[in-house]
Amino acid sequence: MNSKSIRRKKSSLSEVKVAVIGAPGVGKTETRYKHEVLIDSEPILFEVLDTCPKNEDDLPSSEVLNWADGLLLVYSVIDRQTFAYVKKAGLILANCDIPVYLLANKCDMVHLRQVSYDEGSILARNFEWGFSEVAAAEQVAPVAAAFHDLCKAVLLYFLTIITPCRRTVQLK
Repeated sequence: MNSKSIRRKKSSLSEVKVAVIGAPGVGKTETRYKHEVLIDSEPILFEVLDTCPKNEDDLPSSEVLNWADGLLLVYSVIDRQTFAYVKKAGLILANCDIPVYLLANKCDMVHLRQVSYDEGSILARNFEWGFSEVAAAEQVAPVAAAFHDLCKAVLLYFLTIITPCRRTVQLK
């Protein structure tokens, strides 16, 4: 068998790059990883970049914004400064044409809550973002649901833009 007779099967996976953005202390780590999931019975390869700014003035870089297909903004409901961080990031992102999902973490710590559900919901609505509250340390499913919702928004965005961000060229 010669090398010309071997053909590589085209991958059926769609790829979605998500940057997780939030102030220090919201429940993130600085890592980059890939994960395959099914969204509406279609295999999707998530590439996740979990950013971790050094301080609250360290907003998302243009490099991160250009890399990502979608953004997951995370804040802690028990720390008002983390909410201020995502509000400030939102002002920057208002000029970016990219799907965004706002995720409030640590909602199980009701006795320490500093940011109400309504505040997060209103912020998300003002910027036309998706929104939910989770307790990431307690339950993984709501966090996964947020990623899935963001992924659906990214895939819909890919279908509606005139020139897709990534094109596949097949040579015959």
